[in-house]
Amino acid sequence: MYRRLLFIGSALLLVVILFAWQQSSRAPKPISLTPTLSGQPEYCLTCHADLPEISKSHPLQTFGCVSCHGGERLALNADLAHSNMRGGANPSDLSVVEMSCGGTSCHSGSEAENRDHIQRVMTSVQSTYAGAIANIRFTFGAQPDLNAYFGINAIKDEQTHTGITALSAFEPATETNSMIQKFGENCLTCHINAAPREEEAYARQTGCAACHATEQHKLTTAIPYTQCNACHNRGNYDLRSMTFVERADQPATRIQDYYQPIAQFTRCEYTLDCVDCHTRNEVMGDGDIHANQKDIQYVQCQTCHGTINQLPQTKTITGPNDIALKMEFLNPVSNLKVGDTILVTEKGEPLWNTRVLPNGTYELIGKATNLRFNFRPVMGTACEQKPDQQGSQYCHTCHAVER
Repeated sequence: MYRRLLFIGSALLLVVILFAWQQSSRAPKPISLTPTLSGQPEYCLTCHADLPEISKSHPLQTFGCVSCHGGERLALNADLAHSNMRGGANPSDLSVVEMSCGGTSCHSGSEAENRDHIQRVMTSVQSTYAGAIANIRFTFGAQPDLNAYFGINAIKDEQTHTGITALSAFEPATETNSMIQKFGENCLTCHINAAPREEEAYARQTGCAACHATEQHKLTTAIPYTQCNACHNRGNYDLRSMTFVERADQPATRIQDYYQPIAQFTRCEYTLDCVDCHTRNEVMGDGDIHANQKDIQYVQCQTCHGTINQLPQTKTITGPNDIALKMEFLNPVSNLKVGDTILVTEKGEPLWNTRVLPNGTYELIGKATNLRFNFRPVMGTACEQKPDQQGSQYCHTCHAVER
């Protein structure tokens, strides 16, 4: 009897050993990486070695995976490894972005070193949605004027240059007007500081990824207009029902895809991409709280073309630490170098993908397309634009495209 029990026990032990061996042989061989930034080993590449490097400014050997994504760095089980990842599929979501992308050496450093990206985004109209909230509340009598009092989340800016030092969190449920409540339910889910809508397709439409993640696990500053269109040109708001109506048309050309048939525009406005004209301060914010989009957007036709009596503003790159060279490094389309003269905005922001040519004309290289465009200043042409009418809307009077 004893021998029989011993035999059965030995057999069971052998089965257990064989099962454990089989399971271990099936498990992937651990691949270790020790990023220089953390100095701590992590095993994420065991399963994710096929993912492309996210960008050349975030090299894998330096950053690894955990510094941005979180997670259990030594786990080989997928569920355990992913159990405490930040932001799920989107570590740049503004609810966790400080832990993922922050730090004085990364994206929440000093303004002087041009590392204050998170601070600027948090106070931007893209994040606060302050203008739309103010307009809706004013329209339905919930506030006496169009001043910005509320944002999607509460935010403070005691160093503001706009006079708006803080916004309170907008709470639609506390509003007494049903239309304002519907606005809160239906119209706040797509902004970069709101909780994303359910489904994987919406996971990367908040935070930094909303603009910079043009495909899975790829960050870029070469942002095509189609990325901007994901929010800005995919339909219209129906203010009678407080719902969003998706575009029903099927654009067949770039001009139809770029603009819905509701506006005037010139050839360059649909030939170029949005990032070729609009600066990072316009899009990401300038660090101040603004009441609406109109107050932050300032690039116009004259920024590049000048006026009938004044050439556009320019600057010459004089040293290797110029911010224009740093920006061009992230998207090397123009081979910019010390000694080149480029266009700048009225606020001094470098349009680093432009160059002043020896014959007095200008060149612009598309950040997303790499296409080259030559153009000339207005001064010295037959343009009859009045000196006191320099806004882009006046250029549209003669140069708008008919379709």
